Amino acid sequence: MSFHTSADKDAALRALDQITDPRSGKGLAAAGLVQGLVLREGRAGFMLEVPVEEAARYAPVREAAEKVLAGLPGIEKAQVVLTASAPEGVTRQRRGARVAPDAKAELKPRKEVKRPENVKRVIAVASGKGGVGKSTVAVNLACAFAALGQRVGLLDADVYGPSAPRMMGVDGEPLFIDGKLQPLTAHGVTVMSIGFLVDEGSPMIWRGPMASSAVRQMVNDVRWATPEAPLDILVIDMPPGTGDIHLTLVENFAVDGVVIVSTPQEIALIDARRAVGMFQKTGAKILGVIENMAFFADRTTGAHIPIFGTGGARAEADKLGVPLLAEIPIEVALRQAGDEGAPLTASGGTSAAAEAFRAAAKALL
Repeated sequence: MSFHTSADKDAALRALDQITDPRSGKGLAAAGLVQGLVLREGRAGFMLEVPVEEAARYAPVREAAEKVLAGLPGIEKAQVVLTASAPEGVTRQRRGARVAPDAKAELKPRKEVKRPENVKRVIAVASGKGGVGKSTVAVNLACAFAALGQRVGLLDADVYGPSAPRMMGVDGEPLFIDGKLQPLTAHGVTVMSIGFLVDEGSPMIWRGPMASSAVRQMVNDVRWATPEAPLDILVIDMPPGTGDIHLTLVENFAVDGVVIVSTPQEIALIDARRAVGMFQKTGAKILGVIENMAFFADRTTGAHIPIFGTGGARAEADKLGVPLLAEIPIEVALRQAGDEGAPLTASGGTSAAAEAFRAAAKALL
């Protein structure tokens, strides 16, 4: 990836400071309103976060900021995302030592949600907890679907820790054509990630509304496919937890089903249950459970060594009444494949993990 120099960013901030913040009277940058400024070849943009009640007032400010950025040397496309947040200090009411439910935040069954354009089916891969190999599962499922003859897309919705560019071995800058971002392609899979737009080492210091806006744009502003050749499946690699990004996706877009990923131990299953509960409240179907890091096979004897315990995900799947789609072993080859951008299911790997992913993909078709 290529980036503009820090001097270019300084010039952009100086230019944005010529626009007055209507609340403070300061320039936009000086007022701290320029969040996540990105300058890439031919493109510039940032998040403009304001209180909910001020959103309409800042619409002209957003337009002025886009005009200023578009006037910078070498910038062909400028985009400023206006997001609104609740006023500081607004928190949930507490009852004793517990957090009382907020009626406004209660999830309800989804209504009038739609799929991304030219996408037949959407499958989310979720975990509730980080570090259980959710992205590894999402990437290998996507490549396994492609190997089975499906037209497949992969949306890396983990904006705080995007890993699809590295794991898929693709690095580039999506182009804007006719107002739409053109995703990149790797191993027969159409891929979109915020990681294509920022440096791999750059921290994503974004508030919830900013992250949610980024995800909405990655769904709505991407040309995933054409009417003549629609995607059969869009796999969404969800971020850990049950936060803003999850709500944005399930409340605004049709998710046909969810695959839950967990390791065998109870501490991971606790968070997996939270993820299941969230999706069930929105009416999203749980398609099955994948147990990752299920065991390590001794190289000498082949005996299965259950490092993280055994049977936890199978028991959870039984409780939910859904299939246990796969038990993925711990393999050096699986780790190497992710680091090297050559997923096992794309490279024709025949290890136990590769075969387990392929079996899970077939079960999901």
